[in-house]
Amino acid sequence: MELKRSILIKLLILQYLSLLCLSQDFDFFYFVQQWPGAYCDTKHTCCYPKTGKPVADFGIHGLWPNYKDGSYPSNCDPDSVFDKSQISELMSSLEKKWPSLSCPSSNGFRFWSHEWEKHGTCSESELDQRDYFEAALKLKEKVNLLQILNKAGIEPDDGFYSLESIVDAIKEAIGHAPGIECNKDSAGNSQLYQIFVCVDTSGSELIECPVLPKGRCASNLQFAKF
Repeated sequence: MELKRSILIKLLILQYLSLLCLSQDFDFFYFVQQWPGAYCDTKHTCCYPKTGKPVADFGIHGLWPNYKDGSYPSNCDPDSVFDKSQISELMSSLEKKWPSLSCPSSNGFRFWSHEWEKHGTCSESELDQRDYFEAALKLKEKVNLLQILNKAGIEPDDGFYSLESIVDAIKEAIGHAPGIECNKDSAGNSQLYQIFVCVDTSGSELIECPVLPKGRCASNLQFAKF
């Protein structure tokens, strides 16, 4: 009887340690939003979703687990495949706020599946599939980038704005400095493309970024029309 109890205790300790390791398998999230005008103004082909042209707003690119050294885990659980039935109640919100612009035109499932399987599976210690997508949608509401930039007089009018003014406007609104990623259009203009903010491992609280992505941005950026 004592032997069985001892074995059971050891198994419970191992299980606890295993869960503890899982809970520490990433340090923070990047929550990434992309500007559709810049995406569609690059050399890459751009196709609107089957639901039609998205509204002129930043769209979610993803919620990416990351390490403090700048590296990141990926494709952590090949057995956890994307299951659209788990997010059926979120579908209309995902279509609006997380649209796919890749070609050929799609309903978004391919994009969401890729994001879940590459990034979402690495956060399963904190968020299941529904929680993962729901967390991203809630962060989109919390970090309304277009509203923040418009309030600072920065609008998608093909005009040029200083990188510093963009960073300052977002930092003033959310309390933390964002990461900015840029692309170049066919004319060689540096454009505002993606904006990274950092989130704690619960997927809910904004934090100061332990490390920022290198966005290769010029000092003045074009905010492309869409």
